[in-house]
Amino acid sequence: MLEIDVVLEDGFDETQNKFVALRSVAVQLEHSLVSLSKWESLWETPFLSSKEKTQKQTLSYVEIMLVDPNLPPEVFRKLIENHLEEVKEYVAASMTATTVPSDPNAPPSRETVTAELIYYWMISMNIPVEFENWHLNRLMTLIRVVNHKNSPKRKMTAKERRDLNKSRQAKYNTKG
Repeated sequence: MLEIDVVLEDGFDETQNKFVALRSVAVQLEHSLVSLSKWESLWETPFLSSKEKTQKQTLSYVEIMLVDPNLPPEVFRKLIENHLEEVKEYVAASMTATTVPSDPNAPPSRETVTAELIYYWMISMNIPVEFENWHLNRLMTLIRVVNHKNSPKRKMTAKERRDLNKSRQAKYNTKG
């Protein structure tokens, strides 16, 4: 969850000779499968596509990410004006230390990823539905980990076995 302190009104402190916040609100945002699902329901287009989103779609997603949707409209305007870059960094963050090896020989997926597809993956991998509230990138990493751990081990090709045998023969100075 991202928490941003949004200043609604500021004033000038003459003793310190600087501007200070007179009134502010703590705004909480969540980039999760729930947010993604709500956005896709509204716009009827995949959020995780490479297609550029309009400014209206982007602002709509930020509004959907609000944990407390009953904030006064002025809070949302101030949030957008001053904190959009922080929100973008939060959405892009991996939120995990885990890395999953990828197969460099695997063809890139052409499947369009939508909220329903992610829910399908969760259900088929027995990932509890409560994880829909995790940061979306962390959830996607968990899905990749489960998929990687459940996939069968790749067998060595005949060429790889021959190369390994040759390297061992050279290393131990044997004929085989």
